[in-house]
Amino acid sequence: MATILPVEGVYPKMGNNVFVAPNATIVGDVIMGDDCSVWFNTVIRGDVNSIRIGNKVNVQDGAVIHCTYQKTKTTIGNNVSIGHNAIVHGCTLHDNVLVGMGAIIMDNAEIGSNSIIAAGAVVLEGTKVEAGSIYAGVPAQKVKDIPQELISGQIDRIANNYIKYAGWFKDK
Repeated sequence: MATILPVEGVYPKMGNNVFVAPNATIVGDVIMGDDCSVWFNTVIRGDVNSIRIGNKVNVQDGAVIHCTYQKTKTTIGNNVSIGHNAIVHGCTLHDNVLVGMGAIIMDNAEIGSNSIIAAGAVVLEGTKVEAGSIYAGVPAQKVKDIPQELISGQIDRIANNYIKYAGWFKDK
């Protein structure tokens, strides 16, 4: 059974059709929309500040979402995929974003809509990723504008697939 705990009386809130893996941890001031999934060994810690997660967001295995005490909140839009072992910390991810496996996004970074953060990229504190672009590297830099086919072929496809995958675990 997943660990879902209050912090100072504030419980996480989840929308409809949300899958939380049995060994995931969600604590504190976390509000999650509909059709989301939180996968194995994931940690979402709304203990030191708030975390807001939109609809159709998947947080894949081993990812960590956190923020900074009294300084930075984490806000995640709709139709977002956060890859395995990624760290999303005190930042804003707008709608239709794909965060690659092992990527790190630091405090006060802002990821524009329809963007991809490549696997292993490190988005430094305060970085503004322009909408419709791909960022990669350490530190992450713009590689190119994102072609329309990657929005439907990667960003939308992965988000939709994770709704299907979550369905495999319903009523288990």
